[in-house]
Amino acid sequence: ADCRYTCHQECRSLIQLDCRRPGQWQSQLSPESTLLPACSQNVTQTVEEEKPEPPTVQEIKQKIEKYNAKVTNCLLMKLNDDGTYTGFIKVHLKLRRPVTVPAGIRPQSIYDALKEVNLAEMTDKRTSFYLPLDAIKQLHISSTTTVSEVIQGLLKKFMVVDNPQKFALFKEMRKDGQVLFQKLPLTEYPLYLRLLAGPDTDVLSFVLKENETGEVEWDAFSIPELQNFLMILDKEEKEKIQQVHRKYERFKQRLQQTLKEARGKPG
Repeated sequence: ADCRYTCHQECRSLIQLDCRRPGQWQSQLSPESTLLPACSQNVTQTVEEEKPEPPTVQEIKQKIEKYNAKVTNCLLMKLNDDGTYTGFIKVHLKLRRPVTVPAGIRPQSIYDALKEVNLAEMTDKRTSFYLPLDAIKQLHISSTTTVSEVIQGLLKKFMVVDNPQKFALFKEMRKDGQVLFQKLPLTEYPLYLRLLAGPDTDVLSFVLKENETGEVEWDAFSIPELQNFLMILDKEEKEKIQQVHRKYERFKQRLQQTLKEARGKPG
């Protein structure tokens, strides 16, 4: 009230003040006495963000009917008796780094998928290669399937033995001519996002990319992977050096040509 010190209500017990000023207050005021009255205190309260109520089965049913009415192919969503629903999502694989797969293993068959046979466990040999750029994989998932499970399912389909923490699922949106990416939390449900956005992939699509947020967890990589990264970095470094050499070589040639043409000319 005297020195006009203002603080949060929850910080009151942490404050120590010495408000003695020559010619003014002669007594040391306690934090309690320096706070403004309760009716006019500048108090910041944490307001918990209200989470939207989960949709009812009837609302889900209406959304699915609206979604299916826009589908131009046979990839419809289906509502189950227990309130869950199933459908399809397409995931674009935009991986710039090589992935690790078992060496000498045949592609997974329908029989292997039905029997949940993990071909990657049949050999300890590993090799690395680049997945085709912009490869698209279609997945049939449930409304209870999380982002984490989608990532693990994609890696299993391609027999990738890398740690799933190296990858992240993004949603790609187009707005005002710009392409926006947003990383999805591992607990998010992609099929629900697909349902809300509709079947048009120009409105919303899913992309699997490297997880590059924060520090790189080098412990998650094997020794062959780390060696492979060093080889890639060495190759990229040499290519950059060659680009710089070619740039200045062209500049040197143009400069020499200009000097040659300028010989004998005044000034």
